[in-house]
Amino acid sequence: MLRALAVVLVIIGGVAAAVFGPKWLMSVTDPEPESREVCELDRGPCQWKMNGVTWVAELERGEIGNQGREYRLRLHTGAGTDRLVAVLRGESMYLGEYPVPLSETGSDGGIAIWQARFTAPFCTVDPDMTWRIDLQQGSRPMDQLPVKMMFQADNQAG
Repeated sequence: MLRALAVVLVIIGGVAAAVFGPKWLMSVTDPEPESREVCELDRGPCQWKMNGVTWVAELERGEIGNQGREYRLRLHTGAGTDRLVAVLRGESMYLGEYPVPLSETGSDGGIAIWQARFTAPFCTVDPDMTWRIDLQQGSRPMDQLPVKMMFQADNQAG
């Protein structure tokens, strides 16, 4: 009797694992809060408030060189920070993470201006790629960033 009960439990456990196992294994928790507003830098500057401080980000397209199109990212903020890093992450296709250090280039009425020049990596399969820009203070990600900054790269090599 005990042996029959064990066999039934093993069969039920096997069926449960077959039904729910793949779904459980394939579930991924989304680190991106759905409440983040998408801001397309291609269409103009992004502005948001974080901890009571206004931030403005703008992206300017530059010339096309041997490595592709050059971009210039500018951040304006009154937040006191000693180091900012923009991290490029492929949104339409994952191509890795590319840290881009920003340099403080001056200030305008107490608002610090940070700037970086970069060329977005490109994929040979799909040269038009959507990238997301996340910010870090030094090596610490800025988790509370309320916007998801995106841009479409047209990475044509010159």
